[in-house]
Amino acid sequence: MSGGTQFALRSSTERGHSDHGWLKTFHSFSFANYSDPKHSEFGSLRVLNEDRVEARTGFGIHSHREFEIFSYIVSGELQHKDSMGNTEVLKRGDLQMTSAGTGIQHSEHAHGDEQVHFLQIWSKPSVANLKPAYFTRHFTDNEKGDRWARVVAPAGEEGVSDARQALGPAPVHSPLSLYATLLSPGRCLSRELSTPALSKAYVHVVQTSGYNPSAASGSTIRVSTPDTQNAVLREGDGLCVTAPDGTTLSVENIGERVAEVLLFELA
Repeated sequence: MSGGTQFALRSSTERGHSDHGWLKTFHSFSFANYSDPKHSEFGSLRVLNEDRVEARTGFGIHSHREFEIFSYIVSGELQHKDSMGNTEVLKRGDLQMTSAGTGIQHSEHAHGDEQVHFLQIWSKPSVANLKPAYFTRHFTDNEKGDRWARVVAPAGEEGVSDARQALGPAPVHSPLSLYATLLSPGRCLSRELSTPALSKAYVHVVQTSGYNPSAASGSTIRVSTPDTQNAVLREGDGLCVTAPDGTTLSVENIGERVAEVLLFELA
């Protein structure tokens, strides 16, 4: 890459958006009936949906293959069932990762009497025809408080367990790491992008203050780099970052409430 860091802001109001009554969803990348050639993927990151599913409703049994699919639970409870025999109720702080590989079927429903708010994330695997596998991890708010919690990391890296349930990040068969933080007002976190030769990052601010298809509100952060790139993000906003290896990315909470921020580091 020639030149320095490049930022591309993805405003929440520009995301694909659908309100089906039982499901209120935003699509950061092309998905289902939403198609945007300018925003179809970023590195190995293919889908980033912010879903709210009403109580006693959900996604019926459907099939997937050749994707790494994970769910990050923000609030409420999500019931997961799949063709591998896994049945589980996921709650705040839980992260579920399904390596669909040669093919799986699963269903996901809001469990209990409350809406479930979660992020559905897909990445493209580096290897085809993998054996399907399922993993869950749990990260407390304290573990994410004003620090980066690494919640997903490439399979085979040191400290990344392939056990169904374990401490540490969930394994993904993609060149992708996912970090999460609950960043207090006035606090700043940095992260050095260390993918060889060329680094990509995607920053997403979770829409924790409530469903809002209009102008973003609530939490506000500033993302910056030493070469003077900077961008202000509000809830629902995303930021594509392309940078030379070793670039330090700083995320500062410039708002008045805690910001829940996801940072994807990509090859």
